[in-house]
Amino acid sequence: MAITGSVTIRSLRLLELFTPSAPRLTLSDLSRKSGYPLSTVHRLTSDLIEWGALERDSSGRFTVGLKLWEIASLAPRGTMLRELAMPVMEDLSQITRENVQLGICEGTEVVFVERIAGQKAVPVHTRVGGRFPLTASGIGLALLAYMPADVQEQVLAGPIEKFTDRTVTDPVVLRRTLAEIRRSEVAISDRQVTLDAVSVAAPIFERPGTAVAAVSLVVSAETASVNALVPLVRAAGRTISRALRPRPPS
Repeated sequence: MAITGSVTIRSLRLLELFTPSAPRLTLSDLSRKSGYPLSTVHRLTSDLIEWGALERDSSGRFTVGLKLWEIASLAPRGTMLRELAMPVMEDLSQITRENVQLGICEGTEVVFVERIAGQKAVPVHTRVGGRFPLTASGIGLALLAYMPADVQEQVLAGPIEKFTDRTVTDPVVLRRTLAEIRRSEVAISDRQVTLDAVSVAAPIFERPGTAVAAVSLVVSAETASVNALVPLVRAAGRTISRALRPRPPS
């Protein structure tokens, strides 16, 4: 294939090939997945290693370097939000001993920017920096409910990924769900991602009606008391929302 794009773009495309399911890649893997010749990949990876964006393990496989994590942690949208949300998330974690997550929307996906693992809580499949569709998780639904109508329709037009036999994929049902979330200010994902977990999420507003993030609890489906968790999560979302809003000058 013809090689297009600047050296920077080609390097970034190589970095995009690393995923949670493929965190370690060989030179041949990178060449095959990118379509770039081995010689090009060798040159690009050498530069990325020198800078610190990639590292190479004892088996010769490449992994993402720590320098990328250091830079990613400086992203202003996630940094300010995490700083304001963290005290509330810690309180929620201490009260419930459950998993607490914070996510924002990027395109038509959730990006998880913070997570606190609960003591003996149900395992979760998300990670900080990980992405997930908007239509199944509690955080995703809480964000989707407050998106512009044209974006909602784009997402609902599909394809909608099905994770379990309880994942809602019917656009008509999802529209009703989103309307209920706007009414109650809480989203509940009942075993839609995994059959052992329920997520209760609340939007975080920068201003009324504009959700910039969402906070959630992920709890065991067997022991969850959703009705008891709803007011806690809703209160957490409102508290973070108040912290986000600019204060009038004194």
